[in-house]
Amino acid sequence: MECPNLKEVRRLGQSVWLDFISRELVASGRLKGLVGRGLAGMTSNPTIFHKSISQGAAYDESLRSVLREAAGIDTKALYDRLIVQDIQMAADALRPVYDATGGADGLVSLEPPAQMAYDTGATMAEVRRLWRLVSRPNVMIKVPATPQGIPVIEALLGEGININITLMFSMKHYEAVSHAYMRGIARHERPEKVVSVASFFVSRVDTYVDRELERIGTEKALSLRGKAAIANSKLVYQRFRDIFSGEEFAAQRGRGARVQRVLWGSTSAKNPVYPDTMYVDELIGPDTVNTMPLETLEAFCDHGRVGLSLETGLDEASRTLAEIRELGVDFDGITEQLQVDGVKAFADSLEELMKVLEEKRRQVPVS
Repeated sequence: MECPNLKEVRRLGQSVWLDFISRELVASGRLKGLVGRGLAGMTSNPTIFHKSISQGAAYDESLRSVLREAAGIDTKALYDRLIVQDIQMAADALRPVYDATGGADGLVSLEPPAQMAYDTGATMAEVRRLWRLVSRPNVMIKVPATPQGIPVIEALLGEGININITLMFSMKHYEAVSHAYMRGIARHERPEKVVSVASFFVSRVDTYVDRELERIGTEKALSLRGKAAIANSKLVYQRFRDIFSGEEFAAQRGRGARVQRVLWGSTSAKNPVYPDTMYVDELIGPDTVNTMPLETLEAFCDHGRVGLSLETGLDEASRTLAEIRELGVDFDGITEQLQVDGVKAFADSLEELMKVLEEKRRQVPVS
C-alpha cells in the first residue's frame, strides 16, 4: 500500500524512521517494502530487542547456528551476535537510501547497554566496540544524554563515529547535547562525513505531567492535560533553529558540517484517549526526524495530518509550560526523573532479554 503522507512530510523536510527492528521484518522483505513507501531509517533499543527476540521462533535458527559454532559462548556474546546480525541486515536494506541522500538518511541505530549510562569510560569503549563490530557506514551508535554521556558525544563525534544522542526530555538536555555536537565536529577534519541526531522524547512527558495535573485536579489543571509534551518539543525545535541557522554554528557550517537534526522519539500516544497520531501531526518541520513504531506509522499513513506544524502555536507553547509551572508542577524535576527512569527501563529490558536468551539456549535443539 502506498503512503502519500511519507512522501509529503519528506517534501516538508522531515524524514520518517521506524522505531522497531526484528529478524522477521528484515528477512521477510517487509522492511524493503516500507523503504519503497518512503521510510528513511530505523532505530532500536533494548526494549525493542526484548520484544523481538522473546516472541516467536524467528531467531531460533540463528541461535542454533551460533551454538553449533561456539557451544560454550556466554549469553552476552550470544546477544552480540544476534543484534549485530539484525543491525547489519537492516543497514544493508537501507544502504540505497543512505547513498541517495548523501548519508543524511538510511541510518540504523544501535544502543549500548543502559547499565553504562553513568560511566563515561565504559560507554566510550562500548560505542567504539559496537562501531567496529557492525562495520557499516550507515550505523549510528546511541549515547544517552546523561551528564556522563556528554563527554562521550564530543569525543566520538571527533573520531568520526555517527552518534544518536538519546533520552533527552528538556531544554537543558538539548542545550548540552547540541553544544557537545558542535565541539565534537570541530575536532574532525571532515565534518561533512559525520552524522548525528538529537533524540528528544515526547509522549512520556505527557504521561508524567498529566499524572501531576490530575493530582492537582482543578479545572485549569485538567484542561492542560496532553499539552506539555508538544509544547516542550516545539520550544526545543525553536532553540535548534536558533543554534543551527545562527552564529553559534556558523564556523562549522562554513567547514561543511551538517546540522544535527532533532529526532522525535516516543511518538506513540500512550494515553488511548489522545489521537493516535498527535505526536506526529504536531511535530512536522524542516531538518527533523520522527521515529515511529509500526502501529503509529500505519496510523499516520492512514489518517495522519500533514503540515508545517512545528512553526505554529509558539506563544501558546510558552504559555502552556508557564501555566503548568504556575500550578506547582515541578516540570524540570519531572524531565530529570524521566531520564533516570528511561535509563532504568532500558537496563531492565536488557536484563530480561538476557534471561530470555538463557532460556532459549536451553530450549533450542542444536542438532
